[in-house]
Amino acid sequence: MLMSGKGLGLELCAEGLSFAVAGGGKTVRLEAGLSLPFAPGTLTLSRRELNVTDPKGFVAAVREAHLRLLTKERTVRVSLPDAVGRVVLLELEARFKNREEGLDVIRWKLKKSLPFDMSTVHLDYQTLEEKANGAVSLLVSLISRPVVTQYEDLLIEAGLEPKLLDFTSFNLYRLFSPRLDMIDNGAFVTFYRGAMTVLIFHAGVLSFYRAKEGVGGAQNLYREVNSSFLVYGDRYPGQQVGEVLCMADDSDAEAFRSLVAEASGVEPVLLDLERIVTQAPALGLERAALHQLAGSLGAALRSL
Repeated sequence: MLMSGKGLGLELCAEGLSFAVAGGGKTVRLEAGLSLPFAPGTLTLSRRELNVTDPKGFVAAVREAHLRLLTKERTVRVSLPDAVGRVVLLELEARFKNREEGLDVIRWKLKKSLPFDMSTVHLDYQTLEEKANGAVSLLVSLISRPVVTQYEDLLIEAGLEPKLLDFTSFNLYRLFSPRLDMIDNGAFVTFYRGAMTVLIFHAGVLSFYRAKEGVGGAQNLYREVNSSFLVYGDRYPGQQVGEVLCMADDSDAEAFRSLVAEASGVEPVLLDLERIVTQAPALGLERAALHQLAGSLGAALRSL
């Protein structure tokens, strides 16, 4: 049966793609979902160079996957790997009159500190905190215009209408946000599709972000997670991490939870996708297949 009026999410990564059709309600409801691999060499992650090296193969894979969903929905929210852009936490001394002024001030502020020609970068920001003295804390996302334009153009060629492209780490946060929004002084640590991310919050405000692609084996992963907590402690002495929540691909979840416990010194809570997602009766995805849809599910929720 064809479905419409649902949120459609797409996650892209070097290995392949995943689609999810989600419905709203008290819990997340997965109406349809699937993952498909790319042919080797289809997509190479880069902040500066075009990512899709085989455009015809990419378009064909997206079309095939979308057709197999049996959905009329073509407006799609997209998760891109954090490695294709940059995320900066920025403190500014004064608020802005409007959004355009904010973008201008941020470009000027970052011009000397980042190795980008700011005129070629797509920039967006979110205000995290407005302080009593007028200062503001911002979450700034940057991605090369040619990189994001290629993704948008190819998705349009595949018959989709891309909106709200975001980094995968933030769509994973969105997926688990009912639990994560309860954190005051804590961390959200993920190991998903070979990438590690660490988000640390103080007084409910994001104060530390780090993402690392291709971290490799357990020893290197431990080193990256541990160093993230050490850097946070050095940067913000006295700001204790009281709670840690983590998630990982299904096959790595328990081992990752133990690794995060050792690296952070806090016994973490392992977030489980099966506890927050219900599936349509005819779908019946196995646990591992469901976990592969986390990034696309998080993106789909942006439209609900």
